[in-house]
Amino acid sequence: MTDAKSERRPRRDPNGRLATLGDLVGTCLAGLVTGIVLVLILESILSVTRVSHFGDTSGWLAVILPVWLFTEEFRAEKFGANRVVVAVLAAGFAVAIGLSFAGLAAIDFPRLVSGFVGAAAFAVVYCLVWFYGLRWLSHRAG
Repeated sequence: MTDAKSERRPRRDPNGRLATLGDLVGTCLAGLVTGIVLVLILESILSVTRVSHFGDTSGWLAVILPVWLFTEEFRAEKFGANRVVVAVLAAGFAVAIGLSFAGLAAIDFPRLVSGFVGAAAFAVVYCLVWFYGLRWLSHRAG
């Protein structure tokens, strides 16, 4: 029998941030999938109890756990202007792309599905801008 690697996933750097883009995106998407499942359960309960029709709830609720992850990543980054600039840029680009994708999906799908599409686009764009933006500014500054 071979020994299994006991390396902890996701990996973190000494500051407590997620160390690789794969770890950041993977953790973010795991939170997004968890949020989607919870929203679907909520939507099912509301539909069965006839409070609303299935698909009326906004799928954007699924982004709660990824936003929490982004907040923790922000707190783990060392104090300075870099983290604020990158967080503002990442949020701006992520909201713009997320709303664009949600708007395109709303043409053919209900609010629930278009919200899920927008939330997924938001999460991925934020991860990319945050990860590469911080490293670019850190490399440029020092």
